Order: sequence, then structure tokens, then C-alpha cells
Amino acid sequence: MGESADPWWESAAVGGQPHWHEASASTHPLQLTIDVPESVDRVAVFGAGDRNLKLIRDGLGVGVVAREGQVRLEGDGPSVEAARIVVDRLVDASREKKTLPRPAVMDAIAEAGWRAQRGGVIAQATGSNCMGGWGSGVDVYANGRPITARTENQGVYLDAIRDNDLVFAVGPAGTGKTYIAVAAAIHMLKRGMVRKVILARPAVEAGEKLGFLPGDVFEKVNPYLRPLLDALHDMMDYATVKRFMANDVVEVVPLAFMRGRTLNDSVIILDEAQNTTRGQMQMFLTRMGERSKMIVTGDITQIDLEDPRESGLIDAGRRLRRAKGVGMCTLQKADVVRHAIVQRIIEAYDDTADSPNTFLEDDDG
Repeated sequence: MGESADPWWESAAVGGQPHWHEASASTHPLQLTIDVPESVDRVAVFGAGDRNLKLIRDGLGVGVVAREGQVRLEGDGPSVEAARIVVDRLVDASREKKTLPRPAVMDAIAEAGWRAQRGGVIAQATGSNCMGGWGSGVDVYANGRPITARTENQGVYLDAIRDNDLVFAVGPAGTGKTYIAVAAAIHMLKRGMVRKVILARPAVEAGEKLGFLPGDVFEKVNPYLRPLLDALHDMMDYATVKRFMANDVVEVVPLAFMRGRTLNDSVIILDEAQNTTRGQMQMFLTRMGERSKMIVTGDITQIDLEDPRESGLIDAGRRLRRAKGVGMCTLQKADVVRHAIVQRIIEAYDDTADSPNTFLEDDDG
């Protein structure tokens, strides 16, 4: 990613251990037919209304058809193998006269995905690792809408998400900081790499002073979470978003609601992070649990705190810029992908050299 003029915001810790490793198994398309014995309750295996099969389809990105006691799987070889593992588990549960609830099925899908990943199985048809170089596009739920990096810096940003457990991305409006992060998270969810996506944002500046707004707490924070919801709806149809949010697979929350939680098997995105305080940023970063990734985005020229030097984003960048497993990315005016005039607007307002918001030097500098 283009070199930043900010001395603290330098690429650091590329080479931290990612969760996903390069595939060694074949990733050629595969069809597999599984016979479900008559001795088991096939409704328990398939789920009411084929619910379990739909979860497998959405979670692992494979074609699934049930007919006359058979389940036919179709897709790239590693994903089909992971789906087979899940179907076998459903059959075994039915033999024991058990019906797995939705959360247990989703756990089985995630576990099969992780098992396949660690064995070098889950991969895209390109033959690279499961998140690949993103060259063929990020895999989301909206049909016909491949999401790809549109600039070189965006491509490096995606690779940083792939290769690091914690990524910071700063840049002006319109550079895709949030959109790319959400797309990467949905990709990981669809591929069964994680069980949950959590999108967080500070509401009403850093203090989250919501009391004067009408309605219950969700109505109060909805306007401030709207950009994250808009990105979700661009990558999933309404029914999928509604189902995932109802089942707690996708959660959109104000930052204050993160306190006290430990988030495992998740992708957690913090948007508008320049408006967090140091304490809030520390609270957020320490929520990371096992097998999780965090993506922190913000625009350091748009700090709304009374004292911009208290920005948790800038403080975290200084403290973690050389930490292993942490990626630092800077998107620039040239990466703006909105309407062409947005880039000209940013240039017209670009007075960061004299702005009090650019407290980027080291404390002892």
C-alpha cells in the first residue's frame, strides 16, 4: 500500500500467522451423492423445509439437492468434502434419535470448515488458500455481484485482512474501508471460516449520548449504524440479512454494547474508530477471542472528539504498529471509488497539513 507520510502509520507485522493456510488438496469441481439410510429420520437430517441443507449450502458455498433419500453435493472438491462431513454428522445424530437444533448445525458447519482448512482442504477453485489473493472477487451472498479490489491499495488491504488477525485501515471517505471489511467478513462467514460477523460503531460521538433521541435503544442507535446495514444489504438479499440477524449470525451494535464480551470464531469490525477514546479502543481490542479476526477502520482527518489527541485509533496505531499479527493499511485519495466528484471534494478540503487532528508523531518525537 502506498507509503504513508505519517511516521507511525507504517506497514507492520505482515507475516503474522493467519487462520487459513494454503491448500494442498485438489480444488477441481466435484459431485458427490450421499445415500441417507431409510432407518434414520430423514426429516431430522434434512431439517424442516430442508433447513439444514440450506444452511450447508449458504455456509460452505456448495450446491445441495435432496431427492429420494439421497443428498447430492456439487462444488469445489474441498467444500464438498466439508459438506459431506456435516451430512454424516446429521445422519449420525439421527441414528441416535437426536435432532440437531440450528445453532448445533451451524457449529458443525463451522467445525467442518476449520477441520478442512487445517488439513489444507477448503480452497477456492483457483488453487490458492481459501481467501486466496482475492483476484476473482470476494464471495458474498448477492448473486452476480462479485466484489473485487478496484485499486492496488484496496488489494493490499484485502491481503492484510487475509494474513493478519488484527488490521487497521485509515483513509478518507469513499475509499472502501468499511465496504471491503464487510465484504471480507461476509466471505469468511459464507465459506464457513467463522460463525459470526459483528459490526460495531461508536454512536453519537465517542460518549454515545443517546438519551435525547426518541424511541428505544435500537431506534436510538439505528441512524448511526445505518452505513453498516447499507453495506450488508448490498451483499445479501433482505431475507438473508433478516434471517442472519434474527439468528444472531450477524450482529450490528453500538460500541458500548461490546463491553464484557469475549468473541470467539468471529469477524469483528469497528467502523469510525477515530471517534473512540483510548479506553474504548482498549476495551474493544481486548474482546478478541479464539479463531477471530478484527478489522478497525477510520478517517483520522474526521475526529469528532473534543480533544483529537485522545483518539483511540491514533493511540492504537502508535502502540501496535510493530506488533506481530497486526496489519496497518493507509488508503488515499487515489483510492476513492465513489462518484468522481468525491475525490475532487476531498482534495478541496484536504488541509491536513495544518489540521490539529493529525497527532501522528510519536509521543517523544
